[in-house]
Amino acid sequence: MTEDAVPDRRRGLTRRQLARRTLAVGGALAVAPFPAGPATAAASHGHPTLRPGSPERAGLLSAHLRQLVTDAKAFLGPSPKYPWYAGAVLLAGRGGTVALHEPIGMAVRYAAYDEKTDTGVEFPAEQQIPMAEDTVFDLASVSKLFTSILAVQQIERGALELEATVASYLPEFGAAGKQDITVRQLLTHTSGFRPWIPLYSAPTYEEKLQLIWDEAPLNPPGTTYLYSDLNLISLQLILEHLTGRGLDTLLREEITAPLRMHRTRYNPPASWKPKTAATEDARAPWSGLDRGLVWGEVHDENAFSLGGVAGHAGVFSNAWDLAILGRTLLNGGTYGRSRILRPESVELMFTDFNTDFPGDEHGLGFELYQHWYMGAMATPRTAGHTGFTGTSLVLDPTTDSFLVVLGNSVHPVRSWRSGSAPRVAAANDLARAVAVRPAHGRTAWFSGMASLTTATLALPALDTDAGAQLGCALWWDTEPRSDNLFLESTTDGGATWQPVPFSTERHDEQPQQHPAGSVTGWSGRVWHRLTADLPPARQLTLRWRYATDRLYVGRGAYVDTLSVRTAKGVLFDEARPADAARIEATGWTRSAD
Repeated sequence: MTEDAVPDRRRGLTRRQLARRTLAVGGALAVAPFPAGPATAAASHGHPTLRPGSPERAGLLSAHLRQLVTDAKAFLGPSPKYPWYAGAVLLAGRGGTVALHEPIGMAVRYAAYDEKTDTGVEFPAEQQIPMAEDTVFDLASVSKLFTSILAVQQIERGALELEATVASYLPEFGAAGKQDITVRQLLTHTSGFRPWIPLYSAPTYEEKLQLIWDEAPLNPPGTTYLYSDLNLISLQLILEHLTGRGLDTLLREEITAPLRMHRTRYNPPASWKPKTAATEDARAPWSGLDRGLVWGEVHDENAFSLGGVAGHAGVFSNAWDLAILGRTLLNGGTYGRSRILRPESVELMFTDFNTDFPGDEHGLGFELYQHWYMGAMATPRTAGHTGFTGTSLVLDPTTDSFLVVLGNSVHPVRSWRSGSAPRVAAANDLARAVAVRPAHGRTAWFSGMASLTTATLALPALDTDAGAQLGCALWWDTEPRSDNLFLESTTDGGATWQPVPFSTERHDEQPQQHPAGSVTGWSGRVWHRLTADLPPARQLTLRWRYATDRLYVGRGAYVDTLSVRTAKGVLFDEARPADAARIEATGWTRSAD
């Protein structure tokens, strides 16, 4: 089962840039090999581990974390027709502090789904189970991250080569035109595989493998991005072949045991069921298997048919354990004294390999820069994944923040939920909770983060002469190409507006020219110094115009220290109270964060 990603995005590193950053020899990463065996202890005196704390301790704004919970609860109601989930567990933090860990709604509410009336058949009230902080969830495709980490560990140890063909490890795989598919293409979903095939239709394990061997790619390898469960199932087969261990054993020995993730595993025991969120009333025609209410067993049909252990799905976990995994990766592969990856490997997992497919940025296993569920947390370095059952993990190295949203959105049936609105809302709120400090003083103009909105910030009309120049500090982070910030001018009282070209410069970098008078995308989440040459004119009015589309937004735009100067002196200076009072703002606010 897959989640659908949407619009196009900004390009990340080119492969040439990547080659400079990470040397490859024969397809294997050129890092010091790890000894074969379980993850090792970190050589340092330890790295940040998680503990509960206040928003202030985490460097987050408490009002926006409260809003995160409020917004999440709204999706317990019609969204737009049915609840998006019966319940959820929300966890958010920064650094080593978990500033929010809150359950909402119900972990188990429905006994069945009535397709005739399109309603959920609820358990009696006394049999329903509310969400708790430690509720365990079927992670669905978030499981792919664990398989990817296990693969990168083998790359570190020299047992697996990133650019080697899959068939060099599994000769049977090379049939039906798959002989050139590489390990990297599995990890980045560029193998050409279709999204999935019904492995559950084959009665034996050997026959399921034969379906994979016989499967022909839809596209030549490396030519197209197409998200496919078959990529990570194939990677599982490689890992099990190389190590002689099952994927469940690898998960335990290489990741969960060293990180003390005690509530993360395949095939949870029956004793976990009362603390596990239920998923779907799985019956034809919406499910490939007739199983009734799935609760405590893997939801994905193919993973179920593989005995619950699969490279693409099947891992169960809770919010705190996922936060440990996120903190480990943000730490560069370590948690406390345990190391599961080298820092170079984490860097590689968070580096875009899909520069030929803008909008489908992808590291090794991790999706990158996806506003459709990362919301305003999305940057070219933001990494994460979603799961069909309603789960997601988002990691933002730029702000050292992490977000876990675990919902049971296929309970009672998968057709009730659509889109990814709860994930986006939560990510927007956490992004807003990371303060943007003004360039100078205590306040700066802020565009806000509303979708389908236009906000303007206009200076008073000025009489300019030769050599007039606008200067200000500028900070922007928008959905690339979809949301734009424009600098414009008018000399006819606003009847017509013209773009004003400008340049921006950040510390120790060359100025960037913006001849169209606009910016979009990611600015590094740092302030830039802007300058714009102005024409001689009478009653010249300048304005910033920020326009967003209806889907997703970034963190917005900030403007500070506005001034207009000429060789003769200062025409306008925001620092002067009288001048600042003449600024006209529609949609922009003075913000201290």
